[in-house]
Amino acid sequence: MRRIGIDVGGTNTDAVLVEDRGVVHWFKTATTADVGSGIVAALEGLMADPRVRARPVDAVMIGTTHFTNAVVQRRDMTRVGALRLGLPASASLPPFCDWPADLARLVEGAVHMVEGGHEFDGRPIMPLDEAAVARAADDFKAKGVKAVAVSGVFSPLVPAGEERAAEILRARLPGVPITLSHKLGRIGLLERENAALLNAALTDLAARTVKGFTEALAASGIEAPLYITQNDGTVARAALAQAYPVYSFASGPTNSMRGAAFLSRRDDAVVIDVGGTTADVGVLRHGFPREANAVVEVGGVRTLFRMPDLLSIGLGGGSLVSERPLAIGPRSVGYELTRKALIFGGDVLTASDVAVAAGRLDLGDKAKVAQLAPDFVRAALDRARVMLEEAIDRVKTEAGEVVLLAVGGGAFLIPERIEGVAEILRVPHGAVANAVGAAIAQVSGEADQVFQGLARDAALAEAERIARDNAVAAGAARASLKTVEVEDLPLAYLPGNALRVRTRVIGDVAS
Repeated sequence: MRRIGIDVGGTNTDAVLVEDRGVVHWFKTATTADVGSGIVAALEGLMADPRVRARPVDAVMIGTTHFTNAVVQRRDMTRVGALRLGLPASASLPPFCDWPADLARLVEGAVHMVEGGHEFDGRPIMPLDEAAVARAADDFKAKGVKAVAVSGVFSPLVPAGEERAAEILRARLPGVPITLSHKLGRIGLLERENAALLNAALTDLAARTVKGFTEALAASGIEAPLYITQNDGTVARAALAQAYPVYSFASGPTNSMRGAAFLSRRDDAVVIDVGGTTADVGVLRHGFPREANAVVEVGGVRTLFRMPDLLSIGLGGGSLVSERPLAIGPRSVGYELTRKALIFGGDVLTASDVAVAAGRLDLGDKAKVAQLAPDFVRAALDRARVMLEEAIDRVKTEAGEVVLLAVGGGAFLIPERIEGVAEILRVPHGAVANAVGAAIAQVSGEADQVFQGLARDAALAEAERIARDNAVAAGAARASLKTVEVEDLPLAYLPGNALRVRTRVIGDVAS
C-alpha cells in the first residue's frame, strides 16, 4: 500500500504519504478560498521530498469539509425540486416544513406532493399517480430547478414507487441529478426526505468540487485513482461520492479518528481532534467511529442517515479569546491565523496566542504576547480544560476512566491531566492524523432495510449480499470483504415476520 491522503479543513490542508504501516512524509499548508490551489500547494510540498517521488502511488484519498460548510454557511447550494409520494397521507407536513427559514428560501425551488407511497405493512396508500409526476417534472423544468429529490412514504420498505417516479423524471429532465430518499435514509419520512433534499442541493457543488480535485491531481502530475472519504471512516470512488455528497458530512473528524487508531495502534478509545476552529470528540469502537442512532442536525436540518456520533465544540487554535467575561470561541480566525493572531503581528487574541504565552506552543513571535498576564493565561487554559472535560463526559456511555487519543494541529490545548481520563496519548504525526486516516481508509458497503416474508437467516443473507454489492460499487475488492456489523430487529407492528436488518461490510480498495 502506497497512498496519498489529503484532508481539506477550514484552516489547513494536509497531505501525507503512507506506505505499508508507516508515514513517509507529510506537509501542511493553509486552506485557500478556492480549495483546489490549496491542494496543489500541499501536493507540491509533499512531492518535494525525493522519497515521495521515488515510486508511483496506488491511490489518492481526499477528505473535505466543503459540503458541510456549504450547508452551515448557506452558500453554493442549488434550488431543488421536491417530489413526495404519499397523498392523501402526509399532506399536513410538506417538504421543507422543518427547515430553518433562511436555508429553505435558498434551496426550495418547487414542491409537489402526489398520490403514492405505502402503508407500514407494504400495502400501497394509493397507486402512483404517474400523470402527476409528469406534471411535476414539467413544472420543475419551467422553474429551472437544477436537481430533484424524491421521497415516498415507507420507501425503504418498498422502493418501487420512488424508482418508477425517477424513470418518469429522467425522461422529462435529462441530465438533472435525481436523489432517491430510500438510498440514503431510514424509515422516518421527514428526516429521510431532508437528507435527500440536502443531497440534491449539493450535487452541483459536488460535481465542481470533484472536478477541482481531479484537476489539482493532474496539475501535480500524479496519476492515480481518486477516492473521496465518507462519514463512516471509509472511502468511495469519486464518481459515487459525487452522486452522494451528504455521505462526506463529518468525514474530517472521522478521518482523524481512523488516523488516531492507526498511529496509536489502539482500536477502542475516546478521540479529540482539535483543529483551527473546533474540537471534535468521538469514540472509537473496533477501530471505527461509533455511529449515531438518533436524528442528527446538519446546519439546523434534522436528518436520519449514516452519521458518526460526534460532539463538536467551538475550541481550536484559531478560536477567539475574550477577557471580560472570559470566553473561548466559538468564533475563529480560521485560515487567517497567520495574519490575525497576535504572535504573527495581528490584533486578535486567539487560543494559539494563549498557548504560546504559556509555553505550550512554539509558534510565531513569543515577544508579541509577553504582555498577557500569567493569571489570565492560566484562567484561559483552565477554561479550555473544562470545555474538554464536559465534552468527554457527554460522549462517554459508561462510568470509569477512558483512554484519550489527542490529535489535530490544535492538540496543544489538551492538558496533561483531564478529569475522567486514565491516559492521554499524543500520537506521532498527530497533527496530520486526518490525512493519515484518509490514506489508510478502506471501502464499506451497507444495507439497512426491512424484509418481509423471509426467514431470519434468509433476511440476514440477503442484507449481506446487498451490502457486499454496494461495497463493490464503491470501489472495494470483493474477495477482501468482511462483515463487521450485523443488527436485526423484529418489527412486531408489521405483518409477514418483518425484520429490519442493518449490515455493514468493509474491504480493501480494488486494484
